[in-house]
Amino acid sequence: MNKQIIQTQKAPQAIGTYSQAIKTGNTVYLSGQIPLVPETMEILEGDILAHIRQVFDNLTAVAEASGGNLADIVKLTVFLTDLSNFPLVNEIMRNYFEKPYPARAVVGVAELPKGVGVEIDGIMVISDESYHY
Repeated sequence: MNKQIIQTQKAPQAIGTYSQAIKTGNTVYLSGQIPLVPETMEILEGDILAHIRQVFDNLTAVAEASGGNLADIVKLTVFLTDLSNFPLVNEIMRNYFEKPYPARAVVGVAELPKGVGVEIDGIMVISDESYHY
């Protein structure tokens, strides 16, 4: 199996022993993104709405660096420290995704890296027609 490491300066750099994404064949595994600002590697100032948008912006950058876009995501996993923010995720997702929406799981967790309230990872499948070099 051939694995390609995906890396872009347009998303936060890995802060541990992982890659922003790994591509194998037409499948891309996107690591979890938190609301880090890529240029500063600091948590975005603002409320949970701003944080969710930043997470989707970060996922967008990694998806594009992988040769696709958010429309190629087939599965998302959303981690929230407060499940009452789940409706906000739905509200913001409408700005980033169109039907057919990806499959998704939402998981309530006690804690996330750097004390943030949201982290999202995903799986993309890129067809030969959607490669963007």
